[in-house]
Amino acid sequence: MFENLHGSSMHKRTMISRDYNYSTDVEDSSELVKCISEQEIASPPWKLSLPHVLVATIVSFLFGYHLGVVNEPLESISVDLGFRGNTLEEGLVVSTCLAGAFIGSLISGWIADELGRRRAFQLCALPMIVGSSICATARSLGEMLLGRFLVGTGLGVGPPVASLYVTEISPAHVRGTYGSFIQIATCLGLMGALVIGIPVRSVFGWWRICFWVSTIPAAMLALLMRFCVESPHWLHKQGRNAEAEAELERLLGGSHVTAAMVELSKTDKGDEMDTIKLVDLLYGRHARVVFIGSTLFALQQLSGINAVFYFSSTVFRRAGVSSNLANVFVGIANLIGSTIALALMDKLGRKVLLVWSFFGMGIAMALQVLASALFASSPNAFYLSIGGMLLFVLLFAVGAGPVPALLLPEILPSRIRAKAMAFCMSVHWVLNFLVGLLFLRLLDQMGPELLYSMFGTFCMLAVVFVKRNVLETKGKSLQEIEIALLPQE
Repeated sequence: MFENLHGSSMHKRTMISRDYNYSTDVEDSSELVKCISEQEIASPPWKLSLPHVLVATIVSFLFGYHLGVVNEPLESISVDLGFRGNTLEEGLVVSTCLAGAFIGSLISGWIADELGRRRAFQLCALPMIVGSSICATARSLGEMLLGRFLVGTGLGVGPPVASLYVTEISPAHVRGTYGSFIQIATCLGLMGALVIGIPVRSVFGWWRICFWVSTIPAAMLALLMRFCVESPHWLHKQGRNAEAEAELERLLGGSHVTAAMVELSKTDKGDEMDTIKLVDLLYGRHARVVFIGSTLFALQQLSGINAVFYFSSTVFRRAGVSSNLANVFVGIANLIGSTIALALMDKLGRKVLLVWSFFGMGIAMALQVLASALFASSPNAFYLSIGGMLLFVLLFAVGAGPVPALLLPEILPSRIRAKAMAFCMSVHWVLNFLVGLLFLRLLDQMGPELLYSMFGTFCMLAVVFVKRNVLETKGKSLQEIEIALLPQE
């Protein structure tokens, strides 16, 4: 009986898809929307899309893991490979991964648009597996740098595609919650790398195990993606409407397929065959949303979050706390903040979290400045600095960390989403690299008070920018957001 009922519903949807032209004008589709029952208009079940989202966040776990995998083992790596005491070569082991990520981010949009989201995931897993294997078996600095560069290219491709994919397959009422999974997975990856690296000082060659371990989730990503849905948005842009309908049924349930296809038709009409060039992103009618996205990522990095991560171990050691315990404290603060974001993203909204996150980060930086000023006169200044640092990390994880990666795919129009996301992520990687490269030098030349004041100023500028430019997207479909930002002429 259930098989007959399922077959009947599939037949009805097939008839609808044949009789209805999805590229009709929005005005023509309004009559069909009015005919959709209350059951169809209700929010679709979230459980259907959850497994696909969880598989996609493996990329974010790998992102966090590879960012933290060399923190503890770096000294052992330098001893075994013969460059101990050479700060430039030690820095290259870290920064080469960032350089590879920049290259990967530049091509991620093309890969996602030409090959599809699922294949982009599988493709990004390949250099991470190969690169990690090269790092694990490296006998020289050159081999280590090659492996780190390959890993970086995979990291550059993966996170933008993950943000796209999660945004495009998530029901509107839980899209913010699902987007928060990306930040939580990144946090768990960082903490996982720290935990795996604990035996590195007592077990000879353990750093090689740290790299081998990372090949397991990368292989799982490539394998599990074979069973996940392709993005219905991408399929519809390719003119593969029947496949898009089938994937929407897997994600939303049968009663929501027709309404979802009508929504897709409102924004994708006439855009499928257009070629997007860089000049279109910077000077065309999409320039405003690209500017908002790029600036959000720029302000995220200029807030000093990576500088805080880089400097945290030193601050904790001066206060008499071991670096391992310091990393645990920072990881816990990051995880607590990410969990708060998960609970609030679809209740308070993206804009509210961004504003209060950046504002609180500015206050935390003020505590750092105060601690630096009191350093000479008060033995307790380090503890104030520690409190400010942990507060900064927690508040970053509440809003400034997860929201930009979620908000960008929401506000970027479908026809430019992948390529514009790639451009914005390249801005992220460039500034990430520069902050990491220049922080210690600026700290020596400017002193902590001036440097942290500068970071706090960027946080407050971010508050003003978000209040003036960012659109609240909570609970809205991607098509509603696109129409609001780019009114149809």
